[in-house]
This record gives sequence, C-alpha cells and structure tokens, in this order.
Amino acid sequence: MKSDIRVCSAWREAHDRPVYTLSERCPDCGAEAVNSAPAPFSPEDRYGSYRRALKERRRE
Repeated sequence: MKSDIRVCSAWREAHDRPVYTLSERCPDCGAEAVNSAPAPFSPEDRYGSYRRALKERRRE
C-alpha cells in the first residue's frame, strides 16, 4: 500500500522547508515527489523476536 502524502525530493535544495503534495510532482518546482514516510515494518527486523517475547511476558 502506497502512501498518498508525498514530499518534494529536492526540498533541501529548492525550498526552505518540506513541500508536501498529493500529486506525482512538486507544485512549486516541478521536481519528483516521493513517499513522505518510511515503511513501518522491515522483514529483516533483527530484534523482532526479542520485542515479541517482551510483549508476551507483559501480558502474563
């Protein structure tokens, strides 16, 4: 699932603050707009088993 909110990929060079949009391009400078948030889950989560064990322990 892709996020609808995007940010200008060149905002550090072209703008003084991030420019958010829903379109594929930045409305101010025309640069490509990219996903504004990283993925919340990584399949290569090295500490996932520890976090799940801790969560299970707190339920008891």
